[in-house]
Amino acid sequence: MESSMERNQKIVSIVIHVVLILISITMLVPFAWMVLTAFKSVTEATSVDPFVIFPKVWRTEAFTEVINNMNFLLLYKNTLLLIFFRVLCAVLTATMAGYALGRLDFKGKGLAFGLVMLQMMVPAQIFIIPQYLMVSKVNMLNTIFALVFPGVVTAFGTFLLRQGYMGLPNDLEEAARLDGCNIGQTFLFIMMPLTRSSMVALGIFTAVFAFKDLMWPMVVNTDKDMLVLSSALAKMQGQYVADFPQLMAASLLACIPMIVIYVIFQKQFIEGIATSGGKL
Repeated sequence: MESSMERNQKIVSIVIHVVLILISITMLVPFAWMVLTAFKSVTEATSVDPFVIFPKVWRTEAFTEVINNMNFLLLYKNTLLLIFFRVLCAVLTATMAGYALGRLDFKGKGLAFGLVMLQMMVPAQIFIIPQYLMVSKVNMLNTIFALVFPGVVTAFGTFLLRQGYMGLPNDLEEAARLDGCNIGQTFLFIMMPLTRSSMVALGIFTAVFAFKDLMWPMVVNTDKDMLVLSSALAKMQGQYVADFPQLMAASLLACIPMIVIYVIFQKQFIEGIATSGGKL
């Protein structure tokens, strides 16, 4: 009987592993296709023959062309500054707002949280025109500030941190109060360190969303020296024709910052995703 149960468990384990491997391969196929296309000729890249998978001759001209035509060092700098300041601002503002909405009692608390939820429910594109006008009025177009501006305050981050603070026991605040801590000391030294996993998760989500953001950078920054990777790649797409090997080569080079960030903060990535229960 036990051997039969063990055999069934092994079969189930094998099936699960096979399914997970197939899913992993499916997720890797687009990336592999991008890499292979970057080394193809334009004819091979646009061929309708489904069996043209590997290039006949591995060419590097596409990489040479995009490196010569695009200032990737500047694009990397603008993109990394965008990610850094958005993560910094989002974590700071969401941590403070989340603590206030989750642990403090004040007049209008329900209304404030309702406004946060309302912002999460409406599409982000609704705010593009008001935000553009605000940035334009202060003469900050084509600047890093303009790129960061929509991410200074995040409704999603406020909600995420509020839930994190609400999950903490009340005894911690009572003990801090008995020890003579005021609200600021309780927040800074007692409560905030305990929500580290939520802050890490928010930082991960913010970094990924900032890296993928396309519409706002294209609207607010038209100067070629202030482009980020996403908007620079979008400008490579021609109206009638596109050089797919060059586009894939540029896309491959554009992946480098996020790959480096993931390698450096791999432990924090896994911890943040596992703790928050979210997905990218």
